[in-house]
Amino acid sequence: MSSLGKILVTGADGFIGSHLVEALAATGHDVRAFVLYNSFNSWGWLDDSPQDIRGKIDVFAGDVRDGHGVRTAMKGCDTVMHLAALIAIPYSYHSPGAYVDTNVTGTLNIVQAAQDLGVKRCIVTSTSEVYGTAQFVPITEDHPLQGQSPYSATKIGADQIALSFHRAFGTPVSVIRPFNTYGPRQSARAVIPTIITQILAGTTSIKLGSLHPTRDFNFVEDTVGGFMALANAMAKDGSGTGEVINIGSNFEISIGDAAALIGEIMNAKLEIKSDDKRTRPEASEVERLWASNEKAKSVLGWTPKYGGQDGFKRGLEKTISWFSAPGVLERYKPDIYNI
Repeated sequence: MSSLGKILVTGADGFIGSHLVEALAATGHDVRAFVLYNSFNSWGWLDDSPQDIRGKIDVFAGDVRDGHGVRTAMKGCDTVMHLAALIAIPYSYHSPGAYVDTNVTGTLNIVQAAQDLGVKRCIVTSTSEVYGTAQFVPITEDHPLQGQSPYSATKIGADQIALSFHRAFGTPVSVIRPFNTYGPRQSARAVIPTIITQILAGTTSIKLGSLHPTRDFNFVEDTVGGFMALANAMAKDGSGTGEVINIGSNFEISIGDAAALIGEIMNAKLEIKSDDKRTRPEASEVERLWASNEKAKSVLGWTPKYGGQDGFKRGLEKTISWFSAPGVLERYKPDIYNI
């Protein structure tokens, strides 16, 4: 058994979670994948995992909003990586209560169970959205927190609940804060899959929200590497415990320029239109995100493999290749606005 022992990954059926589960299983770790219960017995993206990977994981179907189920899933686990969350910002505008239930109460259930069961390390997933529009760049972990959407407000609450358990009870909690992750399997409520799927569907007039905001895009392999580096550091000597750590590429690019780069890679001449229904309310739009990853480098020894303009292009090429594979586009709805 690895130094991480048995690992519980919540949100294992999702975009980042499925990649993380596969990477852990492929490197010999003992993984329990917590997926959202549904009557179809779907494991989300894990249904697409290679058979040898699926044969190595222990799947638990439940809901992080249910404290009893969380406790049952966590029994016998040494490490918890908590990724389960509601993440779409537009949906949070009209259903904020669901975000409080899943993101805040769900995280409380995780850290409470971790404390009661004596879990050795618990990593809670944050988001760069908690910073709001950058007040200074690059954004360090000391940057003020600003809830500019109900989604970001609930993630701030989740982070603070987790850190409060460390301060109050000594629960071995860390908060990992990935900047804008992209890659294969991402849903079309995110900007990069939205652009790629519209192009693949034959559209030359691409509909997006605001084009001027900048983002620090992080390829999913780098995000997964950040989780594994933090877990290993906590297991080795406790490094990162009680800390917040950014995972970002330390490179910013505007949404408009990112769309133009994707068009260039795909040999598509694009007309990019800003669609009002895809635009956030003015004070809710996060205008600028650019990560400092110095803490991740110094504490975890983590550096992005897809950093900078060149790394972003390589990550996009891998992402476009995945979306272009037979049968993938059929799983998306590029002709409608996905919130």
